[in-house]
Amino acid sequence: MVGSVVLSMAPDENFIIDSSNATGANSTGTVVDTESRDAQRVLIASTLTFLVGILQVIFGVLQIGFIVRYLADPLVGGFTTAAAFQVFVSQLKIVLNVSTKNYNGVLSIIYTLIETFERIGTTNIADLIAGLLTIFICMVVKEINDRFKHKIPIPIPIEVIVTIVATGISYAADLENKYNAGIVKSIPRGFLPPEPPDVSLFSQMIAASFSIAIVAYAIAVSVGKVYATKYDYAIDGNQEFIAFGISNIFSGAFSCFVATTALSRTAVQESTGGKTQVAGIISAGIVLIAIVALGKLLEPLQKSVLAAVVIANLKGMFMQVFDVPRLWRQNKVDAMIWVFTCVASIILGLDLGLLAGLLFGLLTVVLRVQFPSWGGFGNIPGTDIYKKVKDYKNIVEPEGVKILRFSSPIFYANIDGLKSSLKSTVGFDAVKVYNKRLKALRKIQKLIKKGKLKATKNGIISEPGITNEAFETDEEPEDNEDLQVPTKEVEIQVDWNSELPVKVNIPKVPIHSLIL
Repeated sequence: MVGSVVLSMAPDENFIIDSSNATGANSTGTVVDTESRDAQRVLIASTLTFLVGILQVIFGVLQIGFIVRYLADPLVGGFTTAAAFQVFVSQLKIVLNVSTKNYNGVLSIIYTLIETFERIGTTNIADLIAGLLTIFICMVVKEINDRFKHKIPIPIPIEVIVTIVATGISYAADLENKYNAGIVKSIPRGFLPPEPPDVSLFSQMIAASFSIAIVAYAIAVSVGKVYATKYDYAIDGNQEFIAFGISNIFSGAFSCFVATTALSRTAVQESTGGKTQVAGIISAGIVLIAIVALGKLLEPLQKSVLAAVVIANLKGMFMQVFDVPRLWRQNKVDAMIWVFTCVASIILGLDLGLLAGLLFGLLTVVLRVQFPSWGGFGNIPGTDIYKKVKDYKNIVEPEGVKILRFSSPIFYANIDGLKSSLKSTVGFDAVKVYNKRLKALRKIQKLIKKGKLKATKNGIISEPGITNEAFETDEEPEDNEDLQVPTKEVEIQVDWNSELPVKVNIPKVPIHSLIL
């Protein structure tokens, strides 16, 4: 995302010089001023980093970190698996020493993978052998570390050992010149002098800064939640916002780009035993030493060895695929979120894929609230446990009582579903029965007023000499407004399961025993 902003604000067309005598000029006599272009792009990237840092600090102060709650575990699992696949594809071409175009955006992973296999015939055998050996050695030693971690006081730092040995072999055998192996070559030493951001560019990049600030944060937190679950610690979303913001504000003054979690480096650090901030400090210190003094010693190292170390440490991320069958058995919607997020992140790219997965997850929440699961519950004999009647045999329902579980808050979008589930559970429409009783009650009260019925403590009885032929029938139209509130003119008790003195067809049901 940072690259797309930089390229859109500083394209090559803005740095074309009309110089037909210039070295490297094309047939039209124009050449790109690469020095000015690169300087402007670095300035744009560092300014963007500074602005993103300011926004992230503001988000943290305003407690916007609550969005981490919407990063469900299935979403995080699918996203990090897709990120691992992207890292694998990007490192695969380095292991093979195959040159491809730099694709960005939708289907970039697929295009890179296709082009890698199209050019697989140009694979450098020396790099391939070094990469495969590194992967094999790292994975074997890691298995040993895991299996005997209680007996080994310190995990074997196989990545460091492999890097040192591979550097020595490459230098001694002169693999670059003899076998055309791809090596690290020149590593710039030192730091660029600090430079203030160009505030005048803020207006052009403010919109992109918002999305980059959120996506960078979401990627970092999603990866962090994987290890938080593994090592049982909590993540404070607002604290992460502030930490990233301060980091980006500071690094923006030193020609850096926006910081977020690097999946490959995180996997390497975790696999070597790093679990706390101390590991990060030590790692940063080693990088600092390498930049200042040790860069020259690593120049003969094959790139395929570094790529292989990264690939070997992606095993844990790829193992998350085996969570899908378990999720499918437990909750099919969660399994769908996992698969959708993973596929979307592979096809659309990590930034758009994460957004698509988040929107899909929110959509499933809406659908689950609107169409929740429900069921009638009964008692398991001899216990105080109640389970769904349709899921268990020998379930006993309390006599005259129906128990309904409706797994959603009740609001306007699911009220029709609640009514339908009630009808299905109790076996009748309680509202219609209630309205029928109100109608019959109104007719009975009219007959009492006319003297055709008499209310007693034992119920209602017909007056002598009056037959049911004089009673009102069920043919007159219902007035729904009148039925909502029964009249209180005459207080009577009616046995709704007995024969009524009015011609109103009322189902004989124990409506008083309905439990909601």
